[in-house]
Amino acid sequence: MMTSAKTEASPLSPADQRLNDRAGRKAFWRATFSCWLGTAMEYADFALYGLAAGLIFGDVFFPEASPAMALLSSFATWSVGFIARPIGALFFGWLGDRKGRKVVMITTIILMGVSTTLIGAIPGYDTIGLWAPACLVLLRFSQGLGAGAELSGGTVVLGEYAPVTRRGLVASVIALGSNSGTLLASLVWLAVIQMDQQQLLEWGWRIPFLSSALIALAALWIRRHLQETPVFARRQAEQREMAAKYKEEVACETSGSFWQRSRSFWLMVGLRIGENGPSYLAQGFMVGYVAKVLTMDKTVPTTAVFIASFLGFLVIPFAGWLSDRFGRRITYRGFCLLLMFYAWPAFMLLESREPALVITAIVVGMALASLGIFGVQAAWGVEMFGVKHRYTKMAVAKELGSILSGGTAPLLAAAMFSFTGHWWPIALYFSAMAAIGFITTFLAPETRGRDLNLTEDAV
Repeated sequence: MMTSAKTEASPLSPADQRLNDRAGRKAFWRATFSCWLGTAMEYADFALYGLAAGLIFGDVFFPEASPAMALLSSFATWSVGFIARPIGALFFGWLGDRKGRKVVMITTIILMGVSTTLIGAIPGYDTIGLWAPACLVLLRFSQGLGAGAELSGGTVVLGEYAPVTRRGLVASVIALGSNSGTLLASLVWLAVIQMDQQQLLEWGWRIPFLSSALIALAALWIRRHLQETPVFARRQAEQREMAAKYKEEVACETSGSFWQRSRSFWLMVGLRIGENGPSYLAQGFMVGYVAKVLTMDKTVPTTAVFIASFLGFLVIPFAGWLSDRFGRRITYRGFCLLLMFYAWPAFMLLESREPALVITAIVVGMALASLGIFGVQAAWGVEMFGVKHRYTKMAVAKELGSILSGGTAPLLAAAMFSFTGHWWPIALYFSAMAAIGFITTFLAPETRGRDLNLTEDAV
């Protein structure tokens, strides 16, 4: 039976108390900036790849395929990263729940940075043949391993640092990081695609991937000085104290199954499907659809991604504030409801081939799914789980939801269009995933203000 989430018992939580001293404030802002930068890098990597898959990779790695098959093949390599993400989430989440958040945050930023940089160094199909897409798949897989834990790790760190009354707003910084990465990627691509077509295909497309190494080095330097969150530090102290007194009880308690009390896990999967599938259709498939199928100028969808990313700096914190003010459930539910009715008029606008209407359709889709709903999800995900398995459960749930929705959505959408030649099955698919998120909000508990030191899940 569903139970309501417990809330903070005292006016000041450990996170609130920590912000009352100078050292605590410094640690909070360092963690906030570190999580923002790391997530910006993750989403810059994925946005770079998504834009490249829709605009460039078909010509570089699959030059002999038809336009529809080249788009399908490009998004197939896109999906490989999402297959790797749950694996990375499980391993690094387990490591983060036992060894601490910091060690994972450092490891994942290195793994993603190296993988993305090397993608920019892969020779094209004309040079090494089938080895080119093979290398692309391998690096996309390793990129996904790191990304599987990066997003959830940053969300956990921010949630466990945030003052309880502003947890939704502070945790939305993770979404701001993703938005910053998408904005950076669109800016870089807007500059790169101005090049001569031959230069772009030969070496210009490599610039965004190679330059990502600079972000990785900056994030790594900051994370070297990152402190553990007050919630995890308290958890470690309690475990040490208990171990000194009751070794047998602690051994039993720490060996509890990951799958015990797993209803929150599956609810998080449902919430993630409602956000991630529509998000990657809006910023992934629609970009490729406009560029490859509608054969419009590549600057049109890239400009749309840029405008949406710029607006995200207003939409994301507003969504986080709404969830602090009115609750996680009602805010999330509202975004899902809007997404359920968005896809049909959106594709009609795309079919008009009018640049202003096409840009508007993509911007609205990203504002609802990639920005607004994502800004609410951060705090809700942290509060849904107890401290014992928070990192692991949230990371795996989010990545499983991703592979069931966002990771496969552009690929399935491309296959649907290739088979039917029409956009309506894609719009139906879009609405169905948003409906899954909408229905899940009626099953999930309201967790606003929950005590993050509790060991049990919110359900």
